[in-house]
Amino acid sequence: MITEEDLKYLRRSVELAKTALEKNDEPFGSVLVDQNGDVLFEDHNRVSSGDYTQHPEFAIARWAANNMTEKEREHATVYTSGEHCPMCAAAHAWAGLGRIVYASSSEQLVEWFKELGVKPSRVRNLPIQDIIRDTEVDGPVPELADEVYKLHQQFYKDKI
Repeated sequence: MITEEDLKYLRRSVELAKTALEKNDEPFGSVLVDQNGDVLFEDHNRVSSGDYTQHPEFAIARWAANNMTEKEREHATVYTSGEHCPMCAAAHAWAGLGRIVYASSSEQLVEWFKELGVKPSRVRNLPIQDIIRDTEVDGPVPELADEVYKLHQQFYKDKI
């Protein structure tokens, strides 16, 4: 179930997606929050460099593995503008992070790309639960998914 507190962090992840867009990068953003509600780390997509592993969810997993205890990671939540890709879902699991909450789903992204005429990714878009076992996952959130869709429309409008 999505709470008001969840919405606050999801909105921040969408703001970070906007930051990525402003830097001419694909609009994705993510926030790592500890069990007390403190933001520990946040990032946005950085794939415009040509390194397609520079996803914010992957950066969060790497940061968490290096800066948090196992117990802290288990009780942390990752909020993200878009559902984790398989690479990021696996990194999330290997790092031992807890709950994931996303604004828009991989399924929505696939449909949006079809609508926008964007070539599909070489990596299959799979639900997080197809990659990770035993992780609480919540999303999508329709009103925020609409905002994320608009960011993708803006990003791809001149690139197709």
